[in-house]
Amino acid sequence: MKLNLGCGHNKRQGWVNVDYSDICDPDIVVDLEQVPWPWPDDSVDEVLMSHVLEHLGGETRTYLNIWRELYRVCKNGARILIFVPHPRHDDFLVDPTHVRAILPEGVALFSQKENRRTIRGGYANTPLGMQMGIDFDMVQAELVPAPWYLKARKSGAMSAAELVSAGERWNNVYKEVRMLVRAVKPAGSGSD
Repeated sequence: MKLNLGCGHNKRQGWVNVDYSDICDPDIVVDLEQVPWPWPDDSVDEVLMSHVLEHLGGETRTYLNIWRELYRVCKNGARILIFVPHPRHDDFLVDPTHVRAILPEGVALFSQKENRRTIRGGYANTPLGMQMGIDFDMVQAELVPAPWYLKARKSGAMSAAELVSAGERWNNVYKEVRMLVRAVKPAGSGSD
């Protein structure tokens, strides 16, 4: 099973298209902030969350429950694609329904492999994966530059280092964050 969570009007053929609003005519109406979700344990092969996660979990407990449910319904090795607006881009800042900034470093807190690494290093990161008994490995993370910066980078007018430096100093450099994570089951079984 493949879930397109928070599909809005971007439905995908061959996927179960899910949204909390029936206005977009999803296959199933589900409020993702309400748990449990209607899918059985270990039943999902792939999840797409395109511009939805930043709308969910204004309260920390609710946000953590969403990750717990995502882990419960995913099979071992399930792919989870997460696309969100970069929190320092106007696309994120102007929408009053955006309740949480999502960055790869925050998603990595749900990886037990990463939890073990930060504990060994003495870092103050919260080992959410270990605390919650869930485990998601970050496979890939990409910061997508806004169009002007992307054009400057592709043309050679801006180096990769200059792009990184700009992104550390200014807003509107990166437009989107794209991540691919995988469910690791049983939790903690991933190698370091």
